[in-house]
Amino acid sequence: MSERSVDWPPYFSGLYIHRELELAIDLSLAQISPALEAELTPRFAAAFAQMHALESGAIANPDERRMVGHFWLRAPELAPNGELAESIRNTREAVTTFARGVLDQTIRPERHERFTDLLCIGIGGSALGPQLLVEALAAATEMGGLRTHFIDNTDPEGIDRVVAPLLPRLGTTLVVVTSKSGGTPETRNGMLEVAHVFESHDLEMGPQAIAITGRGSKLDATAREENWLARFYMEDWVGGRTSLFSAVGLVPAALAGIDTGAMARGAAVMDEATRVANLAENPAARLALGWYAAGEGVGQRDMVMLPYKDSLLLFSRYLQQLVMESLGKGTDLDGKAVKQGIAVYGNKGSTDQHAYVQQLREGLDNFFVTFVEVLRGRDGGSVTVEHDTSSADYLSGFLHGTRQALAENGRRSITITVPVVDARRLGALIALYERTVGLYAHLVNINAYHQPGVEAGKRAAGERLQLQHAVLAALRDADGHALGLDALAASAGSDDLIAVFQTVRHLDANRPEVRLSGDPRKPEGLRVQLTA
Repeated sequence: MSERSVDWPPYFSGLYIHRELELAIDLSLAQISPALEAELTPRFAAAFAQMHALESGAIANPDERRMVGHFWLRAPELAPNGELAESIRNTREAVTTFARGVLDQTIRPERHERFTDLLCIGIGGSALGPQLLVEALAAATEMGGLRTHFIDNTDPEGIDRVVAPLLPRLGTTLVVVTSKSGGTPETRNGMLEVAHVFESHDLEMGPQAIAITGRGSKLDATAREENWLARFYMEDWVGGRTSLFSAVGLVPAALAGIDTGAMARGAAVMDEATRVANLAENPAARLALGWYAAGEGVGQRDMVMLPYKDSLLLFSRYLQQLVMESLGKGTDLDGKAVKQGIAVYGNKGSTDQHAYVQQLREGLDNFFVTFVEVLRGRDGGSVTVEHDTSSADYLSGFLHGTRQALAENGRRSITITVPVVDARRLGALIALYERTVGLYAHLVNINAYHQPGVEAGKRAAGERLQLQHAVLAALRDADGHALGLDALAASAGSDDLIAVFQTVRHLDANRPEVRLSGDPRKPEGLRVQLTA
């Protein structure tokens, strides 16, 4: 019988497959025209060269004269000098040795046989990355690691909610505090709150604490003075949002029982693939092309992340910081005013197709979807929930049905497929998106590795706290007399009546000695008094 002639769809020729990782990227519904791909090919060639320069040690952050070296963390041999390479290897070895000591109970709390829980205190990349790893890989229940908990905000009720279940096991809880400078307010506040809890239970936090920080930082000094259990250092060439393969991610991951070696190997394999200077064969370049086409080079469409796997619940949150902090820029590399960025939101499928899909299919065409497909439903067999159909079959059906329904209405999507969520594939996915962000940034001529907007927010927060101090001083000077809002503002040295009102409203809610009375809609009648 002769082989029949088949007119194969373009889907097959355009499907990127990494055979070793069994990872596929499908851009067939991303609406990328051959003309756009041809137009961008020379710009990608320049982006490949720029990324190579960064990996060779070029200065990436001109504001602070810093290199960007997160790629070296999984391939130390590529670091620009032997000293950096040795530092990376030494950190890896130190983390592995320490985690092994905790898990085999040779490192233990003073009054107990072993540590049972891990409490991580950090913010931003110092929390999001480790949270993603623990959530995705379920290490504590499956691999014998410590039960892991996170404080990632300065919300006192949130801190109480995390700490309360730990109180019976406080003596066996290992605390990790992560802050490069040691002065990040949210992390410092969480550390002080937890130290107070330890003290109130007749315990010292220091002998059960680990610092992950910069050399010579405030936190480094505190850990040394208070005899903390261990200190691991962050390098200034690793940013928070790309710090997962530094001590920031490795310490909590290893203590949670995650195979950090497999994670780093998966990332290194993906790094090799994303160094290929060919648009058709580089998976990160393919993704960046899809982003550019969807947003017309200026982020006109949001990225909706829909991983169809519960273990990837936090993947969209992790990518939100990685993408938005890296690409949300007001000026380009030439100093020209631009408004660049890609907004990222999402949660998981099929849960959130019930929340999103109505608008995604029929509302504003201001987005593109990235579906993440995980082929294996679970280890082992599944029950039949309907004739010849399992829960995993339904999950796959919902993914492809939603993808088709959106395509029928002209909506764009990208699909990434992996066989399973394990340490190796998760490491590869993280490396894939790190490189995609870098290539896309070069494509649109912005710097992905600085964040002046974040610093502006921190400065504004500091100014508001200074105003609060001035308001309290003015109330104390009033010696118990009630002040009108205008008089209080004048005494505090502020002409911002709204900021002063918001400050005293906050103080009234949190400090019993501060009393605010009157109707905010009639500000001339507001009175503020310090009662004790």
